[in-house]
Amino acid sequence: MPRLQSPIPAGFRWWQPVTLVAAVALAFGNGLGAPFLFDDVAAVLTNPTIRELGSWSVLQPPADGGTTTGRPIVNLTYALNFAAGGEAPRGYHVFNILLHAASALLVAGLVRRTLVLRNSASNAVEPIPAATIAWLAALLWALHPLQTETVTGIAQRTEGLGGFFVLATLYAFVRAATTPTPAGKRRWPIAAVAACALGMGSKEIAVTAPLLALLYDRAFLAGSFAAAWRARRGLYLGLIATTGIALALLAAGGGSRGVAAGFGLGISSWDYLLTQAQALVMYLQLAVWPHPLVLDYGREIVSGPAAVWWQGPVVLMLLGGTVWALVRRPRLGFLGAWFFGLLAPSSSFVPLVTQTMAEHRMYLPLLPLAVLAAWGIGRCAPAVAVAAGFAAASALGLASHARNELYLDPVRIWQDTTAKRPNNARAHNNLGWSFQQQGRHELADPAFARALALAPDYVSAHYNRGVAALQQGKLETAATHLADAVRLAPAHADAHLNLGTALVRLRREAEALPHFEAALRLRPGADAHYNRGIALAGLGRAAEAEQAWQAALRLEPDLAPAHFQRGRLAEAGGNPALAETHYRAAIAADQSDLAACLRLGLIAARAERWPAAADAFREATRRRPDSVEAHANLGNVLLAQGNARAALASYEAALRLRPGDPRLLENLAVAREAAR
Repeated sequence: MPRLQSPIPAGFRWWQPVTLVAAVALAFGNGLGAPFLFDDVAAVLTNPTIRELGSWSVLQPPADGGTTTGRPIVNLTYALNFAAGGEAPRGYHVFNILLHAASALLVAGLVRRTLVLRNSASNAVEPIPAATIAWLAALLWALHPLQTETVTGIAQRTEGLGGFFVLATLYAFVRAATTPTPAGKRRWPIAAVAACALGMGSKEIAVTAPLLALLYDRAFLAGSFAAAWRARRGLYLGLIATTGIALALLAAGGGSRGVAAGFGLGISSWDYLLTQAQALVMYLQLAVWPHPLVLDYGREIVSGPAAVWWQGPVVLMLLGGTVWALVRRPRLGFLGAWFFGLLAPSSSFVPLVTQTMAEHRMYLPLLPLAVLAAWGIGRCAPAVAVAAGFAAASALGLASHARNELYLDPVRIWQDTTAKRPNNARAHNNLGWSFQQQGRHELADPAFARALALAPDYVSAHYNRGVAALQQGKLETAATHLADAVRLAPAHADAHLNLGTALVRLRREAEALPHFEAALRLRPGADAHYNRGIALAGLGRAAEAEQAWQAALRLEPDLAPAHFQRGRLAEAGGNPALAETHYRAAIAADQSDLAACLRLGLIAARAERWPAAADAFREATRRRPDSVEAHANLGNVLLAQGNARAALASYEAALRLRPGDPRLLENLAVAREAAR
């Protein structure tokens, strides 16, 4: 019979929370260098509301079905990140890691208090202190590779923040129920309700908080639902009212996720439910053996009950076992209810059409499995338990660290995803765009082609392939795919804008104009006004082009190309003084502008204002040392000033860039003759 240890310590030893936070930092710290990926772009880079921290708009995220839609608290945290560091990803990653570490501390505190309550009720003395088991459970949960998508994926802060507030709600609930002080009995209920409200503003999983609190109360505190209600009726009413009011406010404020989740979006409830049977079993498999992990599972749906012939019965058996345990073994049943309850909003019969399966959904549901594993390890002799716990936590942490390495390179993570889910059109599309961003055009197009072979009406693939072709100067290809994107998504403002740009470059200005006008109707912006002006100028409608560029500059006063085009119009209209004004404005707005410097020099040279012309061309050579035109024109001006030796140097610089140019050689000979 093993020798029993001393009574359970009241709290953690100092090294336990310290090592927990340090372990999280070591496991996920290598993800600090990861760029924005996947949903991160819409959450941060193209989200205008996070740039308005001092405005109420920050609590009204875009209603486009992205990860911030209906989640104002998450949007606020992005705004804080943006105010602190702009679009640098590192600050967003630091926030996510700190948030995960804070959640791990809450897990440890909640599990420790639960074990103390359990042992006190049964007068049990465990071979391993409750604080140590709780610390181990938090380690196993926090370091598990299934958490990498939530921690390293910036857009999945929704899961992390929602999970944090659910944990905070339950922790505050337990403190409210067990605190002996009057002050604690006032403060902790307020903290629980506040955490629940913030959770509702972070992710929909917080709607389960009141139910989890009631089940916890019945299992570990009151002993029955009736006793729990009698003891803490006011707190329950506060939690229920909070979730109800929050749902109503979010719906009234345009926070519905109707474009991403709901009925009538192309996936039936039955098919989605069958798919979730497969997903739930896969999640459990990954919890035990986290391989293979996949960033994006896509929108795949199972074909019918036969496809889940064994997963379906497994899920039904687990559900039945949870119901039985809730009745006969409430404490064990609570763990099952935690798992199924937190997965219910995303893994039941309400279709989430953007992703039918996703690893980040296991962020909190993983906790019961970690607790059971830690409790099982805690049954061993102390030395064995410590060794086994350390080995398990180390293995999980190393696996998470290795998984994070893939996030550092968009191409690698999408190659990994397409290898594991070859029928995922979105993954191939994202792989193509990652290749394109790295300038590997020869690999980008096959990836886009594969995406379109899998999903011929995939708007994003048509759009990205069109933009990539436009960047490479393949104008006909660009126009074809961008036209398909517009046909499939008539409200796609960027597709209209880029299609118009491709048509202008093809000298089809009349066809381009309606697309620029559509872009302006959908999302007025300086770029659309500017490009509309280019099309109008190409059609000879100079006055209308001038008005378009003026409109662009009202929206973006430092838009250098618009200043430059107004200068060209003024120059063509015989007003060189006004042209110079616009060129100087273009140079002030864009310190890399070469064309405006050259035009300033030419205007001054035509007026035989040689010093001004020389200054302009000299500035052009400073900005673009590789410009043959800048060196040659500077040489011409210096020669006209009678400074033949300086002109020689300019012509020689131009010839180094363009050897054998006949005109440059002729000018060089003239300069040499003049220098004698």
